[in-house]
Amino acid sequence: MRQSSPRSFPRKPRVLGRRIWAPVLAIGLVVITAACQQVQVAPETARSADVTSALIGDRTIREGGDLVMALSAEPDRLDPTTSSSLYTRYVMQTICQKLFDIDASGAVVPQLATALPTTSADGLTVTIPVMAGAVFADGTPFNADAVKQTIERGLTLAGSSRRSELGPITAVNALDATTVEITYSRPFAPLTAALADRAGMIMSPTALASAGAGFGDNPVCVGPFKFAERVPQTSITVERDPLYYDAGNVHLDRITYRIISDSNIRAANLRSGDVQIADTISTQDIGALSQEPGIGILQVGSLGYQAVTFNVGNTAGVGSPVGTIDTPLATSKAIRQAFSMSVDRQALVSSVFSNYADVACSPISPSSPYSTPASEACPAFDPVAARAMLVDSGVTIPFPVTMQVSNSPDTIRFAQALQASVAASGFELSISPIEYSTLLDVQTRGDFASLQLGWSGRVDPHGNMFNFLSTGGGNNYSGYSNPAVDALLTEASQTTDVPARAELYGKAITIVQEDNPVVYLYRQRSLTAYSTQIAGVETFADGVVHLSGAAFVEAK
Repeated sequence: MRQSSPRSFPRKPRVLGRRIWAPVLAIGLVVITAACQQVQVAPETARSADVTSALIGDRTIREGGDLVMALSAEPDRLDPTTSSSLYTRYVMQTICQKLFDIDASGAVVPQLATALPTTSADGLTVTIPVMAGAVFADGTPFNADAVKQTIERGLTLAGSSRRSELGPITAVNALDATTVEITYSRPFAPLTAALADRAGMIMSPTALASAGAGFGDNPVCVGPFKFAERVPQTSITVERDPLYYDAGNVHLDRITYRIISDSNIRAANLRSGDVQIADTISTQDIGALSQEPGIGILQVGSLGYQAVTFNVGNTAGVGSPVGTIDTPLATSKAIRQAFSMSVDRQALVSSVFSNYADVACSPISPSSPYSTPASEACPAFDPVAARAMLVDSGVTIPFPVTMQVSNSPDTIRFAQALQASVAASGFELSISPIEYSTLLDVQTRGDFASLQLGWSGRVDPHGNMFNFLSTGGGNNYSGYSNPAVDALLTEASQTTDVPARAELYGKAITIVQEDNPVVYLYRQRSLTAYSTQIAGVETFADGVVHLSGAAFVEAK
């Protein structure tokens, strides 16, 4: 039987990001049940080792309670079909389960599906078994028809970012309540990995019918939690879903994601107990936090990348035909190559991030089975040759470039270091900081000359390349179009042979490094700090922090 414990007491307001909070509820006090479970928290480790979980083990769970997570940026629309933000994935992880997921090793495993897909001998028919008995948060039954409607929405909705992730589908059919059949015009190897991300988040048909394109205002899915409230630029709250098929293993009552863009304030609120978990800890804070009693650190390398994107043809927004931008930066690949050669990637990673990041030369992580020498070959750092290329292009030196960036302190520090790095080659880089969610809109509209943003990464290279580099791709913010790259990426998606696919991706990367619509710079190391009052938190190489199994625990 659940017993109530007092949760409120007076205290001084504390600064939480954009505004002053004077909460009535004391964060971290919980409701306790007599039926307790055991948890164990993984120890903190050094930079060299991954720590992906604060494991449930030999400490006692205190059932219930309201957990607060500090998010470093505001999520975009909570719509699996159109969203593009990593921070949206944090929230959606708790409320919108997928057909498949990835585990700590990066392997794809079933979630709402009951087994991995089977594919016909010709590679054109994919069959997916899905679970029986689950229901959406609004009571609508989960079944194969709901899966069909979600996938079709990803293919047809205006503004869908999922269309090119799903490949050349010709039909989606519900053979019965628990069997989905997908038919292709040509084989498409990346499907399972795509359905382990937003394309595989299944939405309630009832909610889709009533909300349409407004689904993201009140998303309804299958998950341990359900959407409760959003206060723009401030917070998003989810609450325990009693209809969830595995509700007995959900421990928290509510999770509130508070938007706190300043890394120093996130760390301060973790120390004060106003939040129990904080993402994207600054490399300037990680050393001190890791030594503090009562705070644990999760850290893991990334499948993604941080990069500078140049606008070479995005004149009417993503998804529109490529246009012409008549500027030297957009028309001259020699200027963009000179910029890439001006960047001392290793020095930037060492000085700005104290080596809590890795150099990136391409969209394929070195840990990927699809990594090849071609994908690991970084453009040479050669400021003398870069300056000569800039002079030969006929532009005035110094050559001005405006780069829009998110307004987080770490990003601005990196942008300033990049500014100094490229100056020696004759580039005059101007930095324009704006809010993260606004920057997402800017890149979609094509309202930029260059910008610095990243991608959290996917286990299959198709998810890191095709959407961004193929003509008309759902995340092709640069407006890049090269038929040779299109052909290589398409061919790679048609084979299941890993070495053959890796070779094709390597060839595509070689061309991209000549054209440089995107200049790859570094890979973040995901650094997440948490109060040891909680456990059951996980974070994997795709960058998502998982809170579905989190719980408050008794002190040792």
